[in-house]
Amino acid sequence: MKTVGFKILILAVVLLSYINRQTFAQTFGDKDYFLIDSLNVDDLSEADKDILNQALNKFHNAKHDSLKIEALEVITENLMDDAWVKYNLLVKKIAEKNLLSSPPNHLKRKYLKSLAGAINNMGVDCEQKGNLDQAIIHFHSCLKIQEILNEQASVATTFNNIGAIYSTLGNIEKTLEYLQKSLAIREKINDEQGIAQSINNIGTIYYNKKELSKALNYFERSLDLYKKVGDKEGMAYSLSNIGNIYDLMKSPKGLSFHQRSLKLREEIGDKKGQAFGLVNVAESFFINNNINEALNYANRAYELSNSMGFPDNIQKSAYILSKIYKSQAKFASALEFYELSVQMKDSIRTEESNRASYKLQTKYEFEKQQAVKDAEHNKQMEVIAERGKKQKVITYSIALGSLLLLVFFIFIYNRLQITKRQKSIIEEQKQLVEEKQKEILDSINYAKRIQAAILPSDRVIKQFLTESFVFYNPKDIVAGDFYWLETKADSEWSVEGDENPSYKTQHSPHILFAAADCTGHGVPGAMVSVVCNNALNRSVREFGLTEPNKILDKTKEIVIQEFEKSDADVKDGMDIALCSLNNNVLQYAGANNPLWIIRKNADTIEEIKATKQPIGKVDISKPFEIHTIHLEKGDSLYIFTDGFQDQFGGEKGKKFKAAKLKELLLKIKHKRMDEQYQLISETFQKWKGNLEQVDDVCIIGVRI
Repeated sequence: MKTVGFKILILAVVLLSYINRQTFAQTFGDKDYFLIDSLNVDDLSEADKDILNQALNKFHNAKHDSLKIEALEVITENLMDDAWVKYNLLVKKIAEKNLLSSPPNHLKRKYLKSLAGAINNMGVDCEQKGNLDQAIIHFHSCLKIQEILNEQASVATTFNNIGAIYSTLGNIEKTLEYLQKSLAIREKINDEQGIAQSINNIGTIYYNKKELSKALNYFERSLDLYKKVGDKEGMAYSLSNIGNIYDLMKSPKGLSFHQRSLKLREEIGDKKGQAFGLVNVAESFFINNNINEALNYANRAYELSNSMGFPDNIQKSAYILSKIYKSQAKFASALEFYELSVQMKDSIRTEESNRASYKLQTKYEFEKQQAVKDAEHNKQMEVIAERGKKQKVITYSIALGSLLLLVFFIFIYNRLQITKRQKSIIEEQKQLVEEKQKEILDSINYAKRIQAAILPSDRVIKQFLTESFVFYNPKDIVAGDFYWLETKADSEWSVEGDENPSYKTQHSPHILFAAADCTGHGVPGAMVSVVCNNALNRSVREFGLTEPNKILDKTKEIVIQEFEKSDADVKDGMDIALCSLNNNVLQYAGANNPLWIIRKNADTIEEIKATKQPIGKVDISKPFEIHTIHLEKGDSLYIFTDGFQDQFGGEKGKKFKAAKLKELLLKIKHKRMDEQYQLISETFQKWKGNLEQVDDVCIIGVRI
């Protein structure tokens, strides 16, 4: 997994066995072999060619995707060419594909780990290209998977990477927040190398803030830890940092720290570090008025920097030389090196100016995106609060309507007993009854408006199901049937138990829709429908479920809990067909109500049967089954309640039945969805004729 920012550990991957370079040359230009486009093999170093050739041979000989990913990871961790980004995307694609197929637990962890590494590398690529806001997004996505896998060392490294990005953006508060998080984890797992690194990085932040006492404390702690683990490069960084602090304090102590740092860099062969160290030693000698030694080290620094082509060290060594020659009154030499220093500084500043400009632009874009997200979140909270208020109004209204009905029937009974003897009183009471009946009907009509308010609007349905119709025809003013729609974006990785990680990826949202038939119709059915509708909403919104079978299981649990609050043995419930549509993948679960599918060029209906049990209390309960169906553009699907099929009518006054409904749908399958709605409505009215409607009717049709 590649990393960015500060001084960060890079995990080594052991290369595969060497394959003859002759094979590499023979396969040059073959996309099927190299797997990607635009790979200029001639531009690769010999080392990169060897890495690529060995790994690709292993990939093509692998019989399992887990081995293919291992081969590609060798490329992504070792190849220095820009092509590593494309190979990294292949790792991500293969890992996501396998996670969606629910592999065994040990492979799930392997694929999740590979996916985390791929997303991390995408963050590294964005950081290197200056796309800092996108880099942060990738690192946070990587972090979620690492936390699921409980990979604490990797989590610490990712926190460090995010801190590095915020440091580049100039957000010191966020930088320290993430560096402290990284340090806390490394201390918890006793990663002494990582602790030293985090402490040194935090010290660097305080050094830049000119809080020298804090910075010195952190650098001294990092030095002790680097000594303990034997990291000479880390020791050299810490010694140099401590020396810089003492130099700022005009203390002679700085010289010894710079000399020790330089010695370590010479031992490990770090040429750029040596040039850097020579400049620091020269500065310390100059501060301590040892001009001859300062000149000696400054000349050595300049010669090494110039020979190796280190622009920043050339500038620094030239500048210290100009100061030394000026102190010796050698003004010609002082001017020469001063002009060289300015020239190199201008060159460096030009590059830094470009970076700073992009940094400000990136910071602005990131803050703007964050503000939009905050506004969207506040808006969502307002919508949720408003829905809660509406739900309370519905509950209170239905309860009031029921109470009024009870009062009405008691009142009518008593009045009838009295009016047997008093005709005048009967007429008077008749008028009173009519007034009360009007009030009740007004209440029921108001309940109808409330029930309509909880149903999804035509605009919302068309927004998410563009080619669709809903034929909804209640028997009475209020209904026991209802239709339901909800959308749910799935953007998290989760693990069911420590050893059973499950994977969910973020693409388009899940579009959940259902046709439901609650026990009864009219006011009783409407009351049950409110309970069931609320249970569906809670299953998705409160418990975050998106899989239809799990939604039905949770809905059943909630409905039973609601009805068990009373002492009465309530067995009311709901039959339902519930679908979840994500791109062209449909998941379905049903309680007694099936799903019908008509493929684009098919002449028959494909029926997906429901689980034979309702949403409610039953003697023998079982989990609801889930069905996953891949759809093609032009396929149509239908879910419905039993009201249409059970309607009596026609010349002989018989039920319409399922077979006739299938014939109707096949007959109109090529029509647009709005035309299908019209034909279904006309067919129902013609079939019913003058007969009474026996039940509520709800049919939903959707074309992909």
